[in-house]
Amino acid sequence: MTVSIVLFDLGRVVLDWEPSRLYDKIFDNTDARDHFLDSVCTMAWHMRHDAGVSFADNADALIADHPEHESEIRAWGRRWMEMFDGYIDGTPDLIERLHARYVPLYALTNMPTETWPLMQQHFGPLLDRFRHVVVSGDLGMVKPDPAIYHHTLEAIGHPDPAAILFIDDSAPNIAAADALGFATHHFTGAAGLEATLAHHGLI
Repeated sequence: MTVSIVLFDLGRVVLDWEPSRLYDKIFDNTDARDHFLDSVCTMAWHMRHDAGVSFADNADALIADHPEHESEIRAWGRRWMEMFDGYIDGTPDLIERLHARYVPLYALTNMPTETWPLMQQHFGPLLDRFRHVVVSGDLGMVKPDPAIYHHTLEAIGHPDPAAILFIDDSAPNIAAADALGFATHHFTGAAGLEATLAHHGLI
């Protein structure tokens, strides 16, 4: 089947999100920063935000185990936007080229509900190119759970998964989409994505 729809992940594919960017400002050295991100505010802990748990509730539970890091833990939610530095190089141009050719564009993101209005405000002009964005925190489910892919298909009108090119930087998320019949691209940079889009005749 011909691919005619493009479904983007957002963080680290469209938006340049790196928690270390914030914690570089908080810790005096990279060893302390890395230890904190590896053992306290981990990606597994953050995934609870993506699944709909509030920043406050998730912080309280972690602070109970690490009271010495209360301010650093609360910074995750309070200083969320300091983790961002604009867009991933090259991706906005590809989105604009797709939009100019009237390719239907959608997004499926693991994202906390609380931050989404702020993200829309800050990154609005580019995010407006997407006809619909599925935000995990709104649903209480996260990639790579197959349920969120099924929800996405329903939300965008029940297309055949083979008609959709799904783009994500996470190998498990790509594997889940592959298993459901999506066309996929494991994102490592705009050049590789450009080649895939050209291969499918989308740009």
